[in-house]
Amino acid sequence: MTVTHPKILLVDDDADLLELLSLRLTAAGYAVEVAGSAETALNLLDVSRPQLVITDMRMDGMDGMALFEHIHRTTPTLPVIILTAHGTIPDAVAAAQRGVFGYLAKPFDSKSLLAQVAKGLRLSPNLYGGSDAPSGVWRDGIVTHSAVMEDLLTKAKLVAEGDASVLIHGESGTGKELLAHAIHDASHRSQRPFVAVNCAAIPEQLLESELFGHVKGAFTGAVRDHMGLFQKAEGGTLFLDEIGDMPLLLQVKLLRVLQERHVRPVGSAHTIPVDVRIISATHRDLDAEVAAGHFREDLYYRLHVVALTIPALSQRREDIPLLTNYFIGLLAKKYRKSINGVAPEAMELLVGAAWPGNVRQLMNVVEQCVVLSTTPLISPVLVHEAMHKEEEQLISFEEARKQFEREYLVRVLKMTAGNVTQAARLAKRNRTEFYKLLQRHSLDAAVFKRTAE
Repeated sequence: MTVTHPKILLVDDDADLLELLSLRLTAAGYAVEVAGSAETALNLLDVSRPQLVITDMRMDGMDGMALFEHIHRTTPTLPVIILTAHGTIPDAVAAAQRGVFGYLAKPFDSKSLLAQVAKGLRLSPNLYGGSDAPSGVWRDGIVTHSAVMEDLLTKAKLVAEGDASVLIHGESGTGKELLAHAIHDASHRSQRPFVAVNCAAIPEQLLESELFGHVKGAFTGAVRDHMGLFQKAEGGTLFLDEIGDMPLLLQVKLLRVLQERHVRPVGSAHTIPVDVRIISATHRDLDAEVAAGHFREDLYYRLHVVALTIPALSQRREDIPLLTNYFIGLLAKKYRKSINGVAPEAMELLVGAAWPGNVRQLMNVVEQCVVLSTTPLISPVLVHEAMHKEEEQLISFEEARKQFEREYLVRVLKMTAGNVTQAARLAKRNRTEFYKLLQRHSLDAAVFKRTAE
């Protein structure tokens, strides 16, 4: 069994102190990463996620407090310990009131340092299994070394410890059910059933029976009693995928079940008590659906106790090589192929693709390549064909900026019906500069004016 040592990020512009701290923590069995400035630390945090950060308060450039505020804004569950000189202790006390986990006044001894670190790590969610993680493999199905995904999994582990309802947002194919299953596996319900249903895949007239069950004779074709998914998930977790597609009439009945913790099978006069945790997911904007009257506000707040958002694959491109090799390992075994990996040019195509279908689409592409490959390395030609060639490739930063500028200008001109003065005011630009922007993108305000008329 592989032992994973907790990772600590040390930040200090004093090289001697940085080395001393690193030696002490390494000797204590921790994996240590060092940064000579807060700016360097932020770059490291973009790449990987430690379980604890120790930073000096006073540094050239960005100071320790500014670093903490950035961390707290983006990763509020990551504990931060601040090192202070005697003169900055009042600052440290104020920092503690703002959410800093703790502080150590210089000079400090190893015992105090290690005690503070151990205390901080106890509060840092254990992402890698161990004695406090049910079965130790709760996140094994989620392949990532992306910082944004590690943040998400940190929150998921915290959420798993309770019974609050969870609403997972994410585009199609990002792995919403996989995350829901991971939360279930990390919870005290892990030994009970995990039951999933796609609310968009079942006809409206059958969904009620599928969720709540029915009794014999309840409707034509009901030749025997049928146990609903709420009962099948008793003691465990019920995952309601694409909850945004649930019909309004059924939303009322679901709300009643969540409030009363009882289900009434279709055609029955009696209710049955149920103990089920609800995790739901959607790719829709439920706030907009509520505003439009397509989703009940009271049900939304029942489901939305905790919200988690899975990033699109395009937001975690560093995971594409890792996922690709993981899928190759699984699929080569399935199809009994001797495939070792992907040619470098082919990997460039995969990393640069748009992936509107996210991880599911990547897996489909890799599977097609594995099936058709006759060589140990998957070729660029196979990847190109599997991606249907017309897939949008990753564009340069400059091209992306031009594209954004043009789209923004078009939107503003549409809003103002081609009135350049109003459009420039909305864009917070003077008229001369705004006209130059229009010329740069070959946009004619008069066309928008005529279209509006």
